[in-house]
Amino acid sequence: MSTQPLEDTFSIREMKRCDIEALLAFEIENREWFESHIEARAAAFYSLQGVGSHIDEYLCAMAAGTWHPFVIEDHSARIVGRANLKNINTAPNTAEVGYRVARNAGGQGLATLALRHLIQQARERWRLTQLIAFVYTANVGSAKVLDRCGFSLAASDESPSCGERRFIRSL
Repeated sequence: MSTQPLEDTFSIREMKRCDIEALLAFEIENREWFESHIEARAAAFYSLQGVGSHIDEYLCAMAAGTWHPFVIEDHSARIVGRANLKNINTAPNTAEVGYRVARNAGGQGLATLALRHLIQQARERWRLTQLIAFVYTANVGSAKVLDRCGFSLAASDESPSCGERRFIRSL
């Protein structure tokens, strides 16, 4: 039995302004799931105007060189995940990574695919030398993905809060 590589079933591309409706549907459908793993968004986010403003902010930050937002789509061009390089800082050559995958798309390796894409973009496009990730202690799945992609748990005294853990990866 042969299986298709993830890259044949899913694609990752830069976020675009025309993603508003699809991104809103993705965020609403997965809101409860995401909020069980990460900080909740403001209620105003969950509207066409809220998501449109969100995308505009991300695209402006991308133009400024401080963010690089992506969406993950399935074979029918439906958004099933997101991934970002954020707080890109070219002086120390670092950035934070963030990703989220739809609940019904979990367990298929999409978070790993997204994180590997972010690592590649950080190296090739941004010439970064270190990536940072923050994960809530209870989010064991994300910690496993980070470990699988070569991130290491930072010293506990470097964590921003007792509820989060900080991971780093040298590139």
